[in-house]
Amino acid sequence: MSLPAFKTTDLAKVYGSGHAAVHALRGVNLEIPEGEIVVLLGPSGSGKSTLLNIIGGLDRATSGTAWFRDRNLGEMTDRQLTRFRRDHVGFVFQFYNLMPSLTARENVELVTEISGDPLEPDAALALVGLGDRTNHFPAQLSGGEQQRVAIARAVAKQPDVLFCDEPTGALDSDTGRAVLSVLRDVNAKLGSTVLMVTHNAATAAMADRVINFADGDIREIVVNAERKDPQLIEW
Repeated sequence: MSLPAFKTTDLAKVYGSGHAAVHALRGVNLEIPEGEIVVLLGPSGSGKSTLLNIIGGLDRATSGTAWFRDRNLGEMTDRQLTRFRRDHVGFVFQFYNLMPSLTARENVELVTEISGDPLEPDAALALVGLGDRTNHFPAQLSGGEQQRVAIARAVAKQPDVLFCDEPTGALDSDTGRAVLSVLRDVNAKLGSTVLMVTHNAATAAMADRVINFADGDIREIVVNAERKDPQLIEW
């Protein structure tokens, strides 16, 4: 049996101390299989983004363990975590974080220039349906197109895992569905495990697995028998 993409055991994260302590994660136990689309669902402050940051190598747990395949993330040095993020992980955030003075192609090249086995920037942009917008600057693109450039930048290094934190949060429903379709295509064509944090319950229908968070812990895990086409999702 193959190892899961991620496994956590009694994972906890506490910010502050004493009466001011905030328990963002309260002993989370979780396995995420390779190659799935996984939605982490819950209200703001439920712990889902904190979990994403820890297993993505952006933050460290207060206690417990988090594994990527056979590697204990908590035992990695800062340099090793940086390499882990560079070699294995792509990030997509709610706000696109594009360089306004660079074209779409040049924004993607920021990643491909430091990656071991990247896609060509034009190929990454074509994957997200922007093959005809490579020379456009962010100000010349719609919000949905800018988000797709951000996705192209994340997937250009062919990551094992794609982390998406509220990727449709700043988009209208039609544009959001288009972005979700791109994430589905990335999962299908590159085989990347996709983890998406959202408070939008409708997106759960496109996932293989839905992890419901509340008060820093998992309340329910639902495995969908079938994934719904993102274009059919209403919200």
